[in-house]
Amino acid sequence: MPPQPPPGSGDSAFYNSDLIRTGLGAYGEKLFGSSKDYVQSNISRFLAGQDIHYYFQLNEQYVKNKLKIILFPFLHKGHWTRIAEQVAGGITYKPPRYDINAPDLYIPLMALATYVVLRCYALGFTGKFSPAVMQSSFSHGIGAWLVEVILVKGMLFAVGSGEVPWLDTLAYSGYSLVGMSVSIAATISSKYLFYFALLWTGICMGVFLVKTLKRVFLAEVRSYERDSSKHHYLLLFVAIAQVPIFLWFTRL
Repeated sequence: MPPQPPPGSGDSAFYNSDLIRTGLGAYGEKLFGSSKDYVQSNISRFLAGQDIHYYFQLNEQYVKNKLKIILFPFLHKGHWTRIAEQVAGGITYKPPRYDINAPDLYIPLMALATYVVLRCYALGFTGKFSPAVMQSSFSHGIGAWLVEVILVKGMLFAVGSGEVPWLDTLAYSGYSLVGMSVSIAATISSKYLFYFALLWTGICMGVFLVKTLKRVFLAEVRSYERDSSKHHYLLLFVAIAQVPIFLWFTRL
């Protein structure tokens, strides 16, 4: 009869052995611990000097007025600059609750959710709905947001004003999802209504971004070439690019 292994030498003993705890366990701790530190350090660098809670300090009145400005910027008779106040150590800006021109992340996130739901419904309405449609719609929404971020941030870097906070850029770019959601909602009713909504929301988003970016240059950014006409051409490019971007991410 072959000798039996000593008690505790089976699989459970192997996984509980000192070798695993001190060897692979230490390696895993080093691997995942360093990865966690890496992610945290990069997030901290990304959000340096930015308070994410600021972008959610809003109320119902702000949301209504902000949507009006995004969809009907021509009707906005007020100024486009943010309300600044002097505090110990520098200047700070009023949160969205007190300033209609302040950026927020609530509307972009809600617009992303609306975009996904409407796109799924539109595809389902034409008999193309499947579980994969939701994943595809979410990917399209994130892709649209990312393209706008790259466009806006690239334009800011091109004129030497890369100091604009990333969360501000994320908020301004995310407002495009409001117009895209309107365009997708229109396509459910009529193809002709879709093209009208697409053209209108694309133009309005272009005007909104130009007004906003010019306000950023004049009021908040200190390091861009004020005497150069380059930023005028770049602003025009950002505005013109809105309609093709909207068409790209709203056609079903």
